[in-house]
Amino acid sequence: MRESFDYVIVGAGSAGSVMANRLSADPSCRVLLLEAGGSDRGFRIQMPAAFSMAMGSPAYDWCYQSETEPGLDDRIISYPRGKVLGGSSSINAMCFTRGHPDDYDQWAGNGLPNWSYAHCLPYFKKMETFEGGADSYRGREGPLHVSAPKASSVLTEAFIDACEQAGN
Repeated sequence: MRESFDYVIVGAGSAGSVMANRLSADPSCRVLLLEAGGSDRGFRIQMPAAFSMAMGSPAYDWCYQSETEPGLDDRIISYPRGKVLGGSSSINAMCFTRGHPDDYDQWAGNGLPNWSYAHCLPYFKKMETFEGGADSYRGREGPLHVSAPKASSVLTEAFIDACEQAGN
């Protein structure tokens, strides 16, 4: 028997999963979500310190690479992309970040008015549930659960300090 669907979504990463969730909330829609990779339940993904084992592993990563980069002495740069439920979000050491507000405002200034930070912020808030509670920058009812690091470590503190020094 042949099945039919209203929507076919390729990739069960963050975007694909959220899109499938939103579309399937309408009981009249039939949604098929396809993912080439496997489960994200392995320790290489669930344990932040093991993320480097997932990156570069064909079991979890598409292992894309750039062409030679002239501005980087012709080096080839790895471009990890998740091949697993959760996509690249599952193999990036569980680090969530948005772009810097100035980047969005620069896009708006270059002719893309709907890409200003102020225009995008409501969508950012809608997509997330922030563990620390909603505020003027964070959401409370979205499908993406975001939290601060569970335990502090020297590396965590150094990372946060570096982000603050960079103005993020």
